[in-house]
Amino acid sequence: MLERQLHALSLADAGAEDLAATRERLKDRFPRGATRRMTQLGLLLGAALDDLAPQPGDTIVYASSFAETGALEGYLDSFPTASPTLFQTSIHPSAVQQALIARQHAVGEFFPLTGRAHLAAQALQTALLAPAPRVILCGGEERGTWLLAHRAASDRTFAFALALSRDPAGSLARVTLAPAADDTANAEFTLPDFFDALRARQPIDQLAAPGRRLGVAWI
Repeated sequence: MLERQLHALSLADAGAEDLAATRERLKDRFPRGATRRMTQLGLLLGAALDDLAPQPGDTIVYASSFAETGALEGYLDSFPTASPTLFQTSIHPSAVQQALIARQHAVGEFFPLTGRAHLAAQALQTALLAPAPRVILCGGEERGTWLLAHRAASDRTFAFALALSRDPAGSLARVTLAPAADDTANAEFTLPDFFDALRARQPIDQLAAPGRRLGVAWI
């Protein structure tokens, strides 16, 4: 069984807020002028990471099914004169890169992951296997418009970041990933499911992927 202690978390649910409103609300949390080209997910995730103060020795694991949907839609809409700026911000790890580069943060390792039904379990497995003393698991999605109709975007905007270590002192929760005897092929626990459970401080004892049971026990 893999196990770590959850010591800090930061959650952001943007609801119906658009990019302009998010940028105005969070602009003072970033260096002057940095938010002009940042995506909505980049802003939310950047603020969440800032709450946890990444350190040079940390490992960061990033999970998102669709990532920078707004930038991707804008990039595709910009053809035939494709926008290099939108291309740059539409790549999958962009949200974390926007946050770290703007503050010139160095980290020990960075693992960007994508997926659908089993993404939460895959991200947690990566975080729990990392050798670093402190691991930051973060993720989120950005609400789409026309890509949503093609099932290629999220229908909501949210971000989260949580800090994991092996030290039980002062922890908020115990996080585990254990082998499961029930190897159900239809096991599903999505990233939004994980975010909603974190926001509600809801205990988790869930078959999150075939052969893997996720546990979060709040203290």
